[in-house]
Amino acid sequence: MQKRWVEQDVPDKQTVEHLIESLHIDEVLATLLAQRAITDFEEAKTYFRPELTHLHDPFLMKDMEKAIVRIEQAINTGERVLIYGDYDVDGTTSVALVFSFFRKYLRNINFYIPDRYKEGYGISTIGIDYAAANNFSLIIALDCGIKSNDKVDYAKSLGVDFIICDHHLPGESIPDAVAVLDPKRKDCEYPFKELSGCGIGFKLIEAYSQKNDIPFDDISCYLDLVAVSIASDIVPITGENRVLAAHGLKKINSEPCNGLQALMEVAGKTDSYTITDIVFAIGPRINAAGRIDDAKHAVNLLIADTQQAARDKGFLINLKNTERKEHDLNITEHALEMIATDDTSAGRKTTVVYHETWHKGVIGIVASRLTEKYYRPTVVLTKSNEHVAGSARSVMGFDLYEALSSCSDLLEQFGGHKYAAGLTMKPENVTAFIQRFEEVVSQTIADELLIQEIRIDATIKLKQISSKFFRILNQFAPFGPGNMAPVFRSKGVSVVCGQAGIVGTNHLKMNVTQEDSPIFECIAFGLGKHLKSIEKGIPFDICYTIEERVWKEKRSIQLNIKDIRTYDILD
Repeated sequence: MQKRWVEQDVPDKQTVEHLIESLHIDEVLATLLAQRAITDFEEAKTYFRPELTHLHDPFLMKDMEKAIVRIEQAINTGERVLIYGDYDVDGTTSVALVFSFFRKYLRNINFYIPDRYKEGYGISTIGIDYAAANNFSLIIALDCGIKSNDKVDYAKSLGVDFIICDHHLPGESIPDAVAVLDPKRKDCEYPFKELSGCGIGFKLIEAYSQKNDIPFDDISCYLDLVAVSIASDIVPITGENRVLAAHGLKKINSEPCNGLQALMEVAGKTDSYTITDIVFAIGPRINAAGRIDDAKHAVNLLIADTQQAARDKGFLINLKNTERKEHDLNITEHALEMIATDDTSAGRKTTVVYHETWHKGVIGIVASRLTEKYYRPTVVLTKSNEHVAGSARSVMGFDLYEALSSCSDLLEQFGGHKYAAGLTMKPENVTAFIQRFEEVVSQTIADELLIQEIRIDATIKLKQISSKFFRILNQFAPFGPGNMAPVFRSKGVSVVCGQAGIVGTNHLKMNVTQEDSPIFECIAFGLGKHLKSIEKGIPFDICYTIEERVWKEKRSIQLNIKDIRTYDILD
């Protein structure tokens, strides 16, 4: 698939020169900092050295004082408290964190994760009935609840209070709970708006600790869970999230909790985890528990007191992940066949596929794969009880949530954000939804957004990639949304004779050089189609990130190629 190479805007020259002088770095690194809104020495120091002292006061969050007072009341009177959270990674890590902390202070505490298939996303009537029947008088809801006005009212009628800790956009009115913690509330002046659900949970225990003179070290042990939520929920790794992620990664790579240690063992990698490693090795395994079986297994894993208990749960969850992969592969292949045999598909600006036998737990993953393949807004639908359930994914720059809002009269419910959403509808509305969704997207999406974009931070010569350059570049991590690994372009590189070939299914491995530069090892995932062109000896352009390769304890710099452009005549 063709990709657009887009050069980042050139920062203010005066700012770049100031950074060069004050930080004693080269122009490329100074430009990268300026692109990230770093303008002086102090901002650079904060960026390169994120400290826990940079965290905001949790009591700046609207309703935090109310939440802590209610929790203290529950502790003092011996109430039964239920920790309630969603079934995805953010929800289960949130529950594990808050439950693990407060079980040291609450005599009667338990947790609840709704069943993906029987209850669906968010706070459910079944969950509230369970709380009331078991004499829980307080529910602390994590990563959900901001739009559950009717459910909160129902709980109140049964004598059950709610504290809501959410990070999603509120509706027109805030639920009538004891406290609603959500930085995205219009009346909340908390300085950072992009915390994960688990991040909100951390601020809750931070506030309780602060008020009750509990040392910060007693809560910093949970930062590994926060880092997993930040990585898996794809929130921006900027501001407070950057601090939490950086210190959470330190915890993961030095002394992870028993549950994460077990997952790292079954994943086959036990050290030097990055945000990307969490996204691909840890997150899917935690998610698999709720997708295939019961997300309570994930919480029990993450709160395990012993390594053996964690290993037992980790083994079970890994089996569920293997089962998830099988469903994922089979459904993706089926969906691709359906698209290939649909004569109208090629002319569309959306992809919508439906089959009533597909496993609901993996349709989100399938939607992501189809979006990657065809690069257009995508919805994957399947039968769920008496309704049709769907998972939707978007392309960069297009607001999927707004598009679904224009189809809301055909939907029973929907929720999510700009790039990912879930929805349900009546079976008889499927055909009309497919047509409406296509019409809405066609009328609102710019054609250029249907071509995958690669944002290039800087054009450099390969000889500029020195060990010092790479060492400083590494300090830009942790990388993720809002702080992606810099992408570089180098023009007119050449393959070292005889040192290019295909590895795996369609991955290109090669050694390249440019003029008088050193030779660099490269890996280009999925770009095997370029092998014949680059072997002709004609120079070509590459865009890439720079990473460290470790092989048999030997470390070297490797270029991870994102795209290749071949040409006969140099520009």
